Amino acid sequence: MSTIRSIPRRAGPRLLAVLAPLLQTRQHPGQSVANMQSTQSSHAQAPTGDVMLGRGVDQVLPHHCPPHLYEECIADAREYTLLAIRQNGPLPPNRGYDYPWGYALQQMALKTPDVRLINLETAATLSGDAWRDKGIHYRMHPRNAEALRAAGVDVASLANNHVLDWGFEGLHETLKSVRAAGVLPVGAGADQAEAEAPAVVEVPGKGRVIVLAVGHWSSGVPGQWAAGPRRAGVATIKLDKGGVGKLAEQVQRVKLPGDVVVLSIHWGGNWGFEVPAEQAAFAHHVIDEAGVDVVHGHSSHHPKGLEVYKGKLILYGCGDFISDYEGINSETYQEAGFRDDISLGYYAEIDCSTGKLTRLQMVPARICHLSLAKPRTADIEWACETMNRECWLLTGLAVKYVDGRANELELQLQSQAGPAKPGV
Repeated sequence: MSTIRSIPRRAGPRLLAVLAPLLQTRQHPGQSVANMQSTQSSHAQAPTGDVMLGRGVDQVLPHHCPPHLYEECIADAREYTLLAIRQNGPLPPNRGYDYPWGYALQQMALKTPDVRLINLETAATLSGDAWRDKGIHYRMHPRNAEALRAAGVDVASLANNHVLDWGFEGLHETLKSVRAAGVLPVGAGADQAEAEAPAVVEVPGKGRVIVLAVGHWSSGVPGQWAAGPRRAGVATIKLDKGGVGKLAEQVQRVKLPGDVVVLSIHWGGNWGFEVPAEQAAFAHHVIDEAGVDVVHGHSSHHPKGLEVYKGKLILYGCGDFISDYEGINSETYQEAGFRDDISLGYYAEIDCSTGKLTRLQMVPARICHLSLAKPRTADIEWACETMNRECWLLTGLAVKYVDGRANELELQLQSQAGPAKPGV
């Protein structure tokens, strides 16, 4: 049986435990597994897309990795910092670990989500063993993992196509660094059992949130990265009946009444709004047959449409949340209808007893100076029009601008009779 990584939510520093291969959890004081029935109707989750704190972003944080790269066009990570400066001007001084999060920290302080989940799209290592079969390598200094603590991150998925960019030594150091920052890593480990182990966040009075993380080859995860019985790596999955069955077994071993199960999955290409039929079918099957309540999809560099299936939330592509792409062909991408400079923060309220979505708010932000900044009117309009269009095309749901609520967008949970009118 896989180990279970558990973190209690309580005042003061968050605690981390990688427990023995038994069904155990670290409990909030006064709570037991037997009496963890929800006493409140819903809890709030804040899943985000790809958080890429490496390369150019690493160079503006308190500690820096050696800047050399093995890319075809750029050989120094500091060039990405210079691109951002050329695009938007000089960076502010005195940048701490909280710097990349910027405007998002204000929003999280207002929303106070119970669980903060990210896809950490980088290694955290000083290893120089770059994976030679890859053209792009992301890494941040291990001490910069404190940036995760600065944002109050609870769980970081590592099941992606960059966590092993700097080899198995780099993966080992990444796991150590993430844990040292008080964050639960999930989706990668020293062997298959550890990579597939769920992370468990106990929310006092609201039950548990169980997170499983997997990567799919379509996102660029090399086959050699798959964890094995005696091999470190990432948890991978096939989008077929066998993959659904495997998840069902994992969920059955850990899910208790009142638990909400989140599947965090790195899948698909970087560009394009279309949702492949096999992704939609897989998402439906894991909800119907595997006990999953929320599908947290990522890999796309821009937000994609989402779905509410039988009351359960499916995020097909959350988009980049933090990246160093500032100043790279931005006009070309925008002409094609993509904006990788616009991030969305997702704030989902989930019914504890059913796992169903009761409310979803999305807060746009703009990547500027390698940090998240308050969006401009045009940025909010683009985010609203794009999500409105793509959500209606998927399931007939509309996204509306919420006046006077800190630039929030909100998913309208009632299907529309016809195409929802785009616009703010």
